[in-house]
Amino acid sequence: MDLLNKTLKKIKSVDKQWHEMAQKHLDNLTKPPGSLGRLEEFAKRLVAIAENKSPSINKKAIFTFAGDHGVTEEGVSAYPKEVTPQMVFNFLRGGAGINVLARHAGADVVVIDIGVDYDFGNPTSPPFSKGGMGGLFVSMKVIKGTRNFTKGHAMTKEEAIRCIEAGIELANGYAKKGYGIFGTGEMGIGNTTPSSAIASVLTGIPVSEVTGRGTGITDESLNKKVRVIEAGMKLNNPDPADALDVLSKVGGAEIGGIAGLILGAASNRIPVVIDGFISTAGALIAYCMEPASVDYMFAAHNSAEIGHKAMLDKMGLKPILNLDLRLGEGTGAALAILMIEAGLKIYKEMATFGEAGVSNEIQT
Repeated sequence: MDLLNKTLKKIKSVDKQWHEMAQKHLDNLTKPPGSLGRLEEFAKRLVAIAENKSPSINKKAIFTFAGDHGVTEEGVSAYPKEVTPQMVFNFLRGGAGINVLARHAGADVVVIDIGVDYDFGNPTSPPFSKGGMGGLFVSMKVIKGTRNFTKGHAMTKEEAIRCIEAGIELANGYAKKGYGIFGTGEMGIGNTTPSSAIASVLTGIPVSEVTGRGTGITDESLNKKVRVIEAGMKLNNPDPADALDVLSKVGGAEIGGIAGLILGAASNRIPVVIDGFISTAGALIAYCMEPASVDYMFAAHNSAEIGHKAMLDKMGLKPILNLDLRLGEGTGAALAILMIEAGLKIYKEMATFGEAGVSNEIQT
């Protein structure tokens, strides 16, 4: 737990003076004050995070964590768990939604096996490279799928810590490589179930009000899913004041990895774009462990999952996009990175009134 504790101690809230400095520059650009809306907000936040008057985003990466879930034994998903490794191979071949949108955003895709119940062998060899269009595979396996949390804890505390620290290690490594922004993503059949459990415990909202259809289950299956989560919570009694306890008892390996990546990003002063429902469950774990980490988070979108907004509200995050997305993988994060970059371009490339020879006096 040394790495986790060291990382938490490094995270500091951003200095609001940098926001004010950036706002003065934005207000001197050739436009009415505030007329570019949230693009200006994105630019201010990037300046404050970097503590740099002219920050840059060079290399970008979407981290897609993969893991399986023992609770799928309860019939909470429309797909079998075998789909998890099948989709990992699809990511590596470059054929998934995240590959397409990451290419569009100019971001690398890093696929992490943190908890898949499958032995991938050496998937970095052909045919998985697909001319460089696929994702980079990283094996950081902590567990071969979580245990069924209706029968006991999903993970031990030690396994949960290892998942978080795996994410921190990735953040530290990619920070050293010069990456300027991270995006979170995930793949794991059944992972909306632990995410709903985390949302309920940490927001205090009843399970039925934060549990959605995931990959598209029926009304009957949805009712069963709610009952399964309620039963798991009653059995395990996760402590809402202890995010690590919640993660270990009803969470998932990929959720822990995402939480760690966010904490690692914050400790390195790197902005991190949070994808959808499952990624936000990881973000909420990170936030509850260190509230200052939220200063480094951008909420990519508000997904179709009903519990997503409750978690964003808990952290005070406003989503950038609202496109009814519910795929995961990091797809929303890839799209939102484009909007964040647009805000930075406005800040850095737009002419000031003085440079353009335009009057900024407002007539009365």
